[in-house]
Amino acid sequence: MLWEIEIVPKDHDSETRRVNDELALLSPQALPGVDRAARGYLVEGDFEKPFAERLLNELLLDPLVENGRVGPLNAFANLEDCTAFATVLLKPGVMDPVAQSVQGAARDLGIGLDSVRTFRRYYALKAPAQATRDLLFRKVLANEAIEQVVAGPLSLEHLTLGSQYAFQLVTAPILNLDDAGLMKLSREGQLSLNLAEMQTIQAHFRGLNREPTDIELESLAQTWSEHCSHKTLKGRIDFTFTDDKGVTTRTQIGNLLKETIFGATQELRQAWGKDDWCVSVFVDNAGVVTFDDKYSVCFKVETHNHPSAIEPYGGSNTGIGGVIRDPLGTGMGAKPICNTDVFCFAPPNTPADSLPAGVLHPKKVMQGVVSGVRDYGNRMGIPTVNGAVCFDPRYLGNPLVYCGTVGILPNELCFKAAQPGDYIVAVGGRTGRDGIHGATFSSVELTSESEKVSGGAVQIGNAITEKKVLDVILQARDRGLYSAITDCGAGGFSSAVGEMGETIGARVDLDKAPLKYQGLSYTEIWISEAQERMVLAVPPAKWEELHALCAGEDVEACILGTFEPTGRLTLHFAGQKVGDLDMHFLHDGRPDVVRQAIWPAPASGGRKPPGTASNDDSSAASASSTGGLTPPARLDPNNVLLAALGHYNVCSKEWIIRQYDHEVQGGSVLKPLVGVTGDGPGDAAVITPVLGSWRGLAIGNGICPSLGDLDPYRMACLAIDEAVRNVVAVGADPRRIALLDNFCWGNTDRPEVLGSLVRAAQACRDVALAFQMPFISGKDSLKNEFRHGDQLIVIPPTLLISAMGQVADVRRCVSMDLKEPGNVLFLVGKTSDELAGSIYHAVTGQTGGSVPTVDLKIAPAIFAKMHEAIATGLVRSCHDVSEGGLAVALAEMAFAGNVGADVTSLAALGLPDMTALFSESATRWVVEVRPAQAEAFEAVIGGHAMRLGQTVKETRLRIAGAQGDWVVWQALSALKEAWQKPLKF
Repeated sequence: MLWEIEIVPKDHDSETRRVNDELALLSPQALPGVDRAARGYLVEGDFEKPFAERLLNELLLDPLVENGRVGPLNAFANLEDCTAFATVLLKPGVMDPVAQSVQGAARDLGIGLDSVRTFRRYYALKAPAQATRDLLFRKVLANEAIEQVVAGPLSLEHLTLGSQYAFQLVTAPILNLDDAGLMKLSREGQLSLNLAEMQTIQAHFRGLNREPTDIELESLAQTWSEHCSHKTLKGRIDFTFTDDKGVTTRTQIGNLLKETIFGATQELRQAWGKDDWCVSVFVDNAGVVTFDDKYSVCFKVETHNHPSAIEPYGGSNTGIGGVIRDPLGTGMGAKPICNTDVFCFAPPNTPADSLPAGVLHPKKVMQGVVSGVRDYGNRMGIPTVNGAVCFDPRYLGNPLVYCGTVGILPNELCFKAAQPGDYIVAVGGRTGRDGIHGATFSSVELTSESEKVSGGAVQIGNAITEKKVLDVILQARDRGLYSAITDCGAGGFSSAVGEMGETIGARVDLDKAPLKYQGLSYTEIWISEAQERMVLAVPPAKWEELHALCAGEDVEACILGTFEPTGRLTLHFAGQKVGDLDMHFLHDGRPDVVRQAIWPAPASGGRKPPGTASNDDSSAASASSTGGLTPPARLDPNNVLLAALGHYNVCSKEWIIRQYDHEVQGGSVLKPLVGVTGDGPGDAAVITPVLGSWRGLAIGNGICPSLGDLDPYRMACLAIDEAVRNVVAVGADPRRIALLDNFCWGNTDRPEVLGSLVRAAQACRDVALAFQMPFISGKDSLKNEFRHGDQLIVIPPTLLISAMGQVADVRRCVSMDLKEPGNVLFLVGKTSDELAGSIYHAVTGQTGGSVPTVDLKIAPAIFAKMHEAIATGLVRSCHDVSEGGLAVALAEMAFAGNVGADVTSLAALGLPDMTALFSESATRWVVEVRPAQAEAFEAVIGGHAMRLGQTVKETRLRIAGAQGDWVVWQALSALKEAWQKPLKF
């Protein structure tokens, strides 16, 4: 029998408020929305109403804040004086983690449920008009990618999903197709393969004198996808570069990553010799470096952009869930100890009537993404300690969602290798249709139709399942129950098994995989990206112990097949062979395509070259991210400073940060928010991975997409410099800083776009060598573009640099908030006239000027001197100078510590007041030092430090200009209010 359990809030109805707020956001005129909302469960089972009521009262209802009721299906058409007009359910086949949890908990209570589905229901005093209802249904109540809206009564006979699959071997007729037919097959099959790749596959199977099966073609598409193989950055490039003197050179690049980022790390490791502290870089799921005598640490940052554009909550939820599995699948398994996240959105005040079809409102995207990351990390008990948020109108159709995880593992467990004869064992969640074509989907640009046609590429995560998997894996690791492990990410079993068996061979019986529901074909089982799954190579003698361990923790484990020394991947279903691929062809058969790249020198005034961005001018894009503030009426430094603090790219991200747990696991030393009231912007997080030890890790990042159009080389340099100075500011040793790169670019099929990517990669090499800091891991996400008819929105070239620095003694770490009156303030580093792409230009509407330049000879020396000053206890507070320049840095330090400051030496910079206050030159910090230690600090820093002024007890910031008058005079409360207001949702 089908029962309906409905639960409504007694007072605070947050869902009704959300719906009506979103409706108001999308409509210029006030529209009647919903009056009440309910959540509920459809439950199917052979039991009477008392059992359903027990389920409600003992498991589902919080009687302090909620009321509930139980009845047969469609028993509740009315709620007080309201009438139900819409019920929202997940589409069949979309994973429902809450329903899974309810079914498991009911089983623990002795209540047997055949099936459970969750729903949301909406009531109104008066049924909305058709136009309002259409807007509610399409844009507010449900997401078409994963949900359906049912108006009126539900028409269901049972909840069981799927029907028995009738096996039929499917082949893909490819042998006789012409080029147009090949590309049609690639496009319609969502293979995302280019013509050369399709021709290579065609030639391979012509040589075998047979058509490929569908699963063979899908396996090749997954393995050769941009997401999995990074074929652009690893491919050959013909690069034409014109320098600022008009000299053009043409070079052949054999493998961009090997010749830049990989190459720099390899060169450093060779130079270090026995002092090399890198352990495993660019070969495993995460980069690994030595931490201390017993442990190593690893770090990986991924992107989940396309899925987050379509379903923000699910996309970001599985983004963080997926990257957590990367350290877990590194070496023999690392314990995740902290998370990071960086988001790039269109401004949340974007007018609703400017949205292209198929695009969600940026505020809805932002709220969904933040919620997804929050829920997954918090539920798994992993602290989220560091991040950033950037805004630009060109992220409208393609938000960027970077998620990272740091892990720790014993030194002796940093390497792995599957052995012939090992069982292929799947551990964790069951397989469903979620995530199918996720790898190939992420390799194409989005369109206004993507929400409908690519909904299957969005997965739904279940953090509780993954937490149980995590606990099991770490126990199994310590018992030595497997010889290799990897996560089941993009491409599902296809990628995981294919990669683990690359040098051996593998036989897989797909009908042995546990399924969420009936009806999946053998190909769907193979390429599904259903979450919370790990693949292990298990010696047969260890299987029984592993299986018993998993059963004891309520984690499912099954044998899918065996690693066999055949050099082939053979796939079987229902006793028949459905796929047979040569491992060499699968992994090394992709054709070597030469791509064209070109980069002209920036024109006068920093104008971007054509084709690198969308139809939006970069200065206009920056100006529209000002937090809803209008540009200052006149260029008074006070007004500009307040506007800069209120710019979306500077203002407080407290609304986001407060939703994350920073304390869990007990290792947090410096958290994202610091200061006297815990609401100042920390430069980097510091954690102690080994409780009881004072040795720590500093986690920071650098990202400056506003410079991507102007000069991608300098943009990359500045992003690295920012990430490094952030971790140095809190106490990290610059001799022990590891870097990660994450490139998010537009369509690199266009030569000028690929040229900008080449320049950024070249900068990464140059800076890594100059700073003596290795890159240990990275990821790229290309084709971040949104097309609607003739309109093309391209993201700005965006490079995220993550830095993981080591701290010998966390008791020496410093935060950015001013500590007490009477101390000396120093500016460390050189300030130049470098305002291009700056917050100053964004809030004043100006353009031109010079892009900030990193001095690769001087910067490393300043990093070392800053570290010495902090490590020897000379520094009370330290804050890097970045977005908004010196004035913003001083304001943030002052209101974070509630300590005032008088700056009297601005004239010594030899620059106009506005330039001195708001230039964004690299490698700079503001440092607070006690008077008695000021000379010692100057002796350490040398000629790189300049006295600015002093801290004062008055709660205001005063800055004297070149003429000696106070050009800035603001109460700290006014500065803080301007900074906190824009995102105070």
